[in-house]
Amino acid sequence: MPTANDIIDSVWDGLVSAWAWINGNWDAVAFIVLALLAILAAIHVVTSKEIMHSAFYLAFVFVCVAATYYFLNAEFIGAVQVVVYVGAITILYAFSIMLTRRTIKEGDSDE
Repeated sequence: MPTANDIIDSVWDGLVSAWAWINGNWDAVAFIVLALLAILAAIHVVTSKEIMHSAFYLAFVFVCVAATYYFLNAEFIGAVQVVVYVGAITILYAFSIMLTRRTIKEGDSDE
């Protein structure tokens, strides 16, 4: 039967080896974090009730994808992603949202 010290030692060894892996693979850790942020922002795009918030979350997804391209050593594609999608497409979405008339239902109020 393992003692408490054996369990603590094995957990400590696992933490030390995980920290050693993280120190050797910062680019992989950043890639994973950016991918998770992009997934969370994409979920917010489809679940947000405010359409402008959805557009801003979509711009954040585009930025995360561009940063992911950078970590995959495709810097030019990342730059094109920022210029075309973040710069042009998101602005196009924002202007089309702002220029579209919104019908107000009878039960809704500004307050």
